[in-house]
Amino acid sequence: MLPEIELELAPPGVRLFDATGGYRSDTPPPFWSFAWPGGVALARYLLDHPAVVRGRSVVDLGAGSGLVGIAAALAGASRVTAVDTDAAALEAAVRNGRRNGVELETAEGLVPADVIVAGDVFYSASVAQSVLKVLRGAGAEALVGDPGRGFLPERLFEELAAYDVPVRPELEEDGDVMRTRVWRLKATSGAA
Repeated sequence: MLPEIELELAPPGVRLFDATGGYRSDTPPPFWSFAWPGGVALARYLLDHPAVVRGRSVVDLGAGSGLVGIAAALAGASRVTAVDTDAAALEAAVRNGRRNGVELETAEGLVPADVIVAGDVFYSASVAQSVLKVLRGAGAEALVGDPGRGFLPERLFEELAAYDVPVRPELEEDGDVMRTRVWRLKATSGAA
């Protein structure tokens, strides 16, 4: 879905927990080594609608591989900052940015921006609550890509687009294609 972008990702056949030898709480899996459906849809949206980010500063929250931030930079964002809690993800985002001829700044926490983009971050109740708090308090336009993980409070968002995103079998999703939506946080979103 994104022929404009080339990423360094896990090779075909490698599963999420292969690099950790199985799930262990002290060794996080390399989420950044996969292009998740929410990020793919959001990146496609930004490339198809560059006016959303052109000339604006952008934060890619939960950046992982840097896919959405790279799309924002290619669409003309004035500055893109990849934010992630995983230092390996930030390193991957920078490498992938260079691979695509764009520069991504990095940060471990939120920095001021005009637009916040977040792909596939509503995957658990606790993470969704934290992300929503950040998005609502940032004072920025907030766009998210979500393949129906179940923790996105849709009533607080307006749908902008929907894509059928092909999914790698190694991600063990519910199918080979996921209907993935791009949402914008409503300006007056009320109570969570």
